[in-house]
Parts: sequence; C-alpha cells; structure tokens
Amino acid sequence: MSKHIVVTGGTKGIGRSIIERFAKEGFDISTCARSEEDLEELKKYFSTSFPSQKIFVFRADLSKKNELISFADKLKSEIGTPDVLVNNTGVFLPGAIHSEPEGNMELMIETNLYSAYYLTRAFTQEMIERKSGHIFSIGSIAGLTAYANGGSYAISKWAMLGFTKCLRQELKDFNIKVTSVLPGATFTASWEGVEIPEERFMKAVDVAESVWAAYNLSPSSVVEEIVIRPQLGDL
Repeated sequence: MSKHIVVTGGTKGIGRSIIERFAKEGFDISTCARSEEDLEELKKYFSTSFPSQKIFVFRADLSKKNELISFADKLKSEIGTPDVLVNNTGVFLPGAIHSEPEGNMELMIETNLYSAYYLTRAFTQEMIERKSGHIFSIGSIAGLTAYANGGSYAISKWAMLGFTKCLRQELKDFNIKVTSVLPGATFTASWEGVEIPEERFMKAVDVAESVWAAYNLSPSSVVEEIVIRPQLGDL
C-alpha cells in the first residue's frame, strides 16, 4: 500500500518540488492551491509521470478556515489521514511594522500560521491513535533573524517556529516526528521580477531533498530543525 503525503500550496516552488521528490519514491499525493488552473496542470503532469499513483487536488484558500476544513474533511473521506503532512502554504508581503498597509498582519497570520495550526489539528488525533506520522512546517530564516522590512511576515514566521517547537514536544511520545524547515531565499514565483541573478538563490529542489532526507531517517531519530541558506549568505 502506497504511503500518502499532503503538501499544502503544492503547485509551485518548494511545495511542487517536495511533491515531485516524494512521488518519485512511490507516495500518493494530496495538495491544495487557490488556482484551479494550476491544480489541473499539476494533476495532468502527475498522471503522466506517475500513472500508478493517486493524486488528490482541491481548490482552497487556506487563509479561510471554512475552506481549510472543507479540504481536510474531503481529503480524509477520500484518501485518509496522511503519513506525512507538509504545511507549506504561505504568503510574503514586505513592509515595516510601523508603516505596512493595514491588514498585512491579519493576512499573513491567517495564511502562514493559522493554516498550519488548523490543518495539523485536523489530522493529529488520527496520527496519535496509530502512533505514526511526520509533520513538516515550512518556515523561513525570517523566523530566526530579524531584518528591516520583514514586518508581519517575519512575525508570522517566528510564530510558526514556536508552533512547531510546541508540536514537537507534544507529539514525541506518540512516535510522531515534527520538523521545522527554515529556508533562506529560494528561487520561486514570489521573487519574480527582482533584478538578482538566479544563481544567487537556493533551488527549491534542494529544500525538497532536505525534507526527504529528514523523513528518511530511522524511527529512533528526528531532525528537529533544518536551516538552509544561499551559499553566499542571505539576501
């Protein structure tokens, strides 16, 4: 029986790379995104590249709790509780705390933190009952290092790291692994249009390889935090 991974925001960037990496290892895939078109493109690609495996896609904006719950309920009824959950959904809007637009804080807390909080809660009881699972939170080095113009994004990522640390302590006795992934600048759609050479960024596939490596350890070990930065330092 194939194992099952859920990756939120899985049509682009880091999420897409994680999906492709685990699919190569025989995993069935579930994901969600806001764009129906992007989901259909992913489904078509997956069906061609991995015809013997299942893919479940669902259009949802995970900053909205009702859509998140609909995604979780539909997923559990059609495929079941995942073996691996990757909380990857996120949004980045730059700005200083004192001058960023009204609503930045709410948007980034709801998207970057609440989505992980509520989706994790949707699956943890089943993971606890079967005493297995691995939960990854895709955070950011902005959750480790304060920097100008980080604003509400940085606040949400510091909170994400705290959430994941607490989860690790709560779930370790149930044989459930929890890992924080804290990447630096990775070449994804969020950096489109910037005048910085692509080779200055990390590659999304490198983050995916790190997630796979952490997952692939023996049951007696867990990687609690993965910090990955561009070779030449932060941008």
